[in-house]
Amino acid sequence: MPVAVCSLKWELAVPGTGQQRISYDSDGYHLVRFPYDRSGESTDPWRMHDPGRGGEGASAFPDPRSGLIWPSHNGWGVLSAMVIWEADTRPTEYRARFVRDPLGQATGYDSTGTTDSARTGGRQFRTYTWQFFVKKGTPVGLKVTARGTGDQRLAVPITLAEFKLAIHTDVLLP
Repeated sequence: MPVAVCSLKWELAVPGTGQQRISYDSDGYHLVRFPYDRSGESTDPWRMHDPGRGGEGASAFPDPRSGLIWPSHNGWGVLSAMVIWEADTRPTEYRARFVRDPLGQATGYDSTGTTDSARTGGRQFRTYTWQFFVKKGTPVGLKVTARGTGDQRLAVPITLAEFKLAIHTDVLLP
């Protein structure tokens, strides 16, 4: 079965990337951004993370469009992510969700695969997986939030994030 893939990585430790400023959208989540550099672990042979997509001019990391993967094909999408948060005692909960069209540029915001977990000691290490049909022309994104008591959104820095999409392009139909 043919598979088209896009694998993105952002890491604070990489010189020149800077800290990813956590800012919450109207839905209370932060769209995680990724550099357009395809070196290191990031790979994008189908150019699904293209700075020219989704706007009139070129996007530049860390603007919101740098958080989008534009599926190259219609098919069954397997999304996976990893996020490492700095140690912080204020959050009581960490959440993540995968979103179709997180910036409302194509078919409209559609979140799915939301998960939450309680804080553990030290840094927070989280992995996520979700599957759904993806469509060429409708971007997908990874959104996260750290919440304290009373649903308070906290700007806890992340130190590493990965976001991957594998599209199974040969889905059998009855």
